Amino acid sequence: MDKIILTGDRPTGRLHLGHYVGSLKRRVKLQNSGGFDKIYIMIADAQALTDNADNPEKVRQNIIQVALDYLACGIDPTRSTIFIQSQVPELCELSFYYMNLVTVSRLQRNPTVKTEIKMRNFEANIPVGFFTYPISQAADITAFNATTVPAGEDQEPMIEQAREIVRRFNATYGDTLVEPEILLPDNSACLRLPGTDGKAKMSKSLGNCIYLSDSESDVSKRVKTMFTDPDHLRVTDPGKVEGNTVFTYLDAFCRPQHFMQYLPEYGSLEELKAHYRRGGLGDVKVKKFLDAILQEELAPIRSRRKEYEQDIPAVFSMLRQGSETARTVAAETLDKVRHSMRIDYFNDMDLLTAEYGKNE
Repeated sequence: MDKIILTGDRPTGRLHLGHYVGSLKRRVKLQNSGGFDKIYIMIADAQALTDNADNPEKVRQNIIQVALDYLACGIDPTRSTIFIQSQVPELCELSFYYMNLVTVSRLQRNPTVKTEIKMRNFEANIPVGFFTYPISQAADITAFNATTVPAGEDQEPMIEQAREIVRRFNATYGDTLVEPEILLPDNSACLRLPGTDGKAKMSKSLGNCIYLSDSESDVSKRVKTMFTDPDHLRVTDPGKVEGNTVFTYLDAFCRPQHFMQYLPEYGSLEELKAHYRRGGLGDVKVKKFLDAILQEELAPIRSRRKEYEQDIPAVFSMLRQGSETARTVAAETLDKVRHSMRIDYFNDMDLLTAEYGKNE
């Protein structure tokens, strides 16, 4: 069986460092590893509309922005199929069939759904499309026979529900769908990168993001105002590393060679942390170190993005081609699903023969 990846993002804004360390950087690594036969990367605009139905222009305007971020990070459209979810209508039909395999109570128990509903204040008025997101996601995954879904640990309940749907379908209609597995980040600091203000999640509305497309000066400003240890008031004060956003970012981005380049008086991150804990190391110095590391990481991404921005029609053409490729694959899966469910009436010669015989 082929090893196939399905992953993607909601186009509700430009992508930021949280997306980068949580998924984008690893996608490029997986793409270039040669360990997978096919990789599908979905711009999930239909899913984004489930809680942005009154503002479709927000989703529309960010399609190209997300595509630019993908390309700038190193996603290669000749090796990965980048497509737009709404342009593959077969996904909607698969979702409709899968709805019969899931109960309302099961959806209500999904921890990810519960968290997202609370975060968006949907408790009293939940859009049905948003509520059934786990079913839609199962359709996205199974349409491409995905064996692997790279995602953060917060998505584990969603992938488990997709597996349940696959098992239920196969048990009811015969072995048809592929059961996926989640692939978690290998760096624990990348599981959930906090916002620059120390809040658990980066959010455009909270203004605590560092975007991949931010200018050098914007990145520096964000780092300078980053949350540290509120009790570390003087350089001489002992400081806490745990819960300190600057050190969380260093855990995610710092590599041994960075000390030789930018902070040669320290030999490792653990040595830097130890000095901060015992006192005598100021936040400004640590932030300057982090800023240098982030600028090095983002400079090539920023440069490639500017190149792609010069030819938006080519980016649009790439999305069209990827969507056409994705639709062809999804249509093949849908044909198999219809056949297994015995609803491919016009392709069923046995049915035709049986009905013809009755009228003889």
